[in-house]
Amino acid sequence: MTTIRVDLGPGSYDVLIGPVEAGLERIRDLAGGATPILISEPKLFALHGQAIAERLGSEPILLPEGEAAKDWAVLHRLLSEFAERNATRSTPIVALGGGSVGDVAGLAASLFKRGCPIIHLPTTLLAQADSAIGGKTAIDAFGEKNLVGTFHQPALVVVDPAFLDTLDERQLRSGYAEVVKYGLIDDPAFFAWCEINGLGVLAGHRDLRQQAIETAIRSKARIVASDVEDRTGRRALLNLGHSFGHAIEAEAGLGAVLHGEAVALGIALAFRFSSELKICPAADTERVISHLAKSGLPTRLADVGLAKAGGRLVEWMRRDKKSSQSRVALVLARGIGKAFLETAVDAERLAAFLDRAA
Repeated sequence: MTTIRVDLGPGSYDVLIGPVEAGLERIRDLAGGATPILISEPKLFALHGQAIAERLGSEPILLPEGEAAKDWAVLHRLLSEFAERNATRSTPIVALGGGSVGDVAGLAASLFKRGCPIIHLPTTLLAQADSAIGGKTAIDAFGEKNLVGTFHQPALVVVDPAFLDTLDERQLRSGYAEVVKYGLIDDPAFFAWCEINGLGVLAGHRDLRQQAIETAIRSKARIVASDVEDRTGRRALLNLGHSFGHAIEAEAGLGAVLHGEAVALGIALAFRFSSELKICPAADTERVISHLAKSGLPTRLADVGLAKAGGRLVEWMRRDKKSSQSRVALVLARGIGKAFLETAVDAERLAAFLDRAA
């Protein structure tokens, strides 16, 4: 079992990487005699959840799959269930599933009685390498991705790479986009590693998967610790590809394009736009796009049916909390491993680029 400490001062916690059974011992210790509340979704629970529920002595709450879980009605149902089960502020909420389960379960845990512990057992590559770490919780609302949410750091995260053996190929590729992101932010050596080993990660090589997940978690822990609530701009680097990606998800209809697919396309667009602005070498952009494409991920708006949608996409991007009507905040790149936050991208120029980028 590998332990990575996310060092946030009083809110610090451990990420355990290894067999989930070992992590269940820690969960019972944290519960202190209380019965944890297990949240999952039906397909995943049928594959992995029964034994975990029995070990925890918990009757599961099962949510819809994917983005459908990140909904007001689901949030209300969770809070109602917590009340019916007489949960206290020390009752652990255990999220077994991908990013959507973790997001809504974390939000419910943050709200109930002003906060009770959330423990993540992420089962997708996207959640294991990224979304289960860092304390962001959210639901989708009014057609926008992650519009309503809180910061609520987990008490514990248990990452078992064996869960990925039952993950379908599209979901696996989607999660891989978030892995590659960490090389592109500030670790060019890791991106080079991905170019050599990425197909092995996707093919199921256990050692390579372990290394990829550990590297991503260590990178996110380091960045989150430097900007816990996303106020200095450092944590914003984790949004490489995401401003484009969230707009793509919203315009396509939430759930039509997987989050990681939208992020991969967003990363490709961020690098292409950076090259158009002449701040990123064209060779770096070509490397990024080539690797994403070889990994089976979309790199052009036409790949997701959004060619010539520049104006509509920019309208979504203007709604980002760091943007204004005439200026858009974007994470751009001066090269591989050289991401930075630009807070004043001209919206009209961006829309014209997106129309050309189809």
